[in-house]
Amino acid sequence: MENGKILIKMNYKLKKISGDASFREFYRVKKENKTSIIVFSRKDQFKNLIVYSLVNKILKSYNILSPKLIKNYYKDNMIEITDLGDKSFYDYIKNKKNKLKDYKKLIELIVKLQKIKLKNQYYFSGKKIKFSKYSLSHLHKESDLFFDWYLKYCSKNLKIGKIKKILRKELNNIYKKLYFKNNCFTHRDFHASNIMMTKKRLSLIDSQDAIIGNPLYDVASLIDDVRIKIPKNLKENLFKHYIKKSNFKAKDQLHLKNDFDILSVQRNLKILGIFVRLYKRDRKLDYLKYLPHTWSLLEGRMKNPIFNKLNILFKKHLPLKELKKVKI
Repeated sequence: MENGKILIKMNYKLKKISGDASFREFYRVKKENKTSIIVFSRKDQFKNLIVYSLVNKILKSYNILSPKLIKNYYKDNMIEITDLGDKSFYDYIKNKKNKLKDYKKLIELIVKLQKIKLKNQYYFSGKKIKFSKYSLSHLHKESDLFFDWYLKYCSKNLKIGKIKKILRKELNNIYKKLYFKNNCFTHRDFHASNIMMTKKRLSLIDSQDAIIGNPLYDVASLIDDVRIKIPKNLKENLFKHYIKKSNFKAKDQLHLKNDFDILSVQRNLKILGIFVRLYKRDRKLDYLKYLPHTWSLLEGRMKNPIFNKLNILFKKHLPLKELKKVKI
């Protein structure tokens, strides 16, 4: 850790803890009988430290447990935050037989997040911060990762530029069919590993990418979590629970399902690209094991008739069997 000398001077006991897919490093600091977490960011410090601290402050103002900023060391690319423990919801739930009751609580947490009313802009730590909307260009920028990373490294002799142009055009038609407006606080990476179990309370981490988005995005992120296989009947029950708790009307159900499927497909195309990028660029190998399940989720959601033309184009232009073998 480049700035560890600052902490050494403070006589803190440091222990590096497992990180995530970002350019951040995390250290547990022990001071007497208390612990806290040091977050060190090697890149994108504004988003990973300042915006992250602001989002956590907003969450706490809505009584959503999240890391509290103890002290900032922005000039040294670090912050100190409260320690929410080591046990994620993923660790808690993975071996439980009956998961419905616990997962329902996560759906209710999403509904609570969607009641957050974001201001037009914030002033925090001397910076002006404005949350952007999940625009059409934003959706494309993310799903483009499938072409730019997954196709590039997982298949040979493909005319990627031509394929990207053809498939992107149909994806654009599909994204334009999203029914619900971008008007909800969206965590953007809401899944079992980003929820912590803190003294039997749910707490939320990794919120620096928050955006104003479609109400179905976080729901799709949770239900179609690439890291954990959720049975079909549980998925259906959770989707129904979201509709019930969010007070949508019965006539909205088809629109809700279509938006869910569209955003799940968009997200999983993005994830395929990101996980290959993590391997090729950042030498992080752990994420490759999730690729087969990501493909399974993608194909499952593409059974919706809204993807009929995209399915035809996939079969025509992509060597799907080869792509799913994940030879990198």
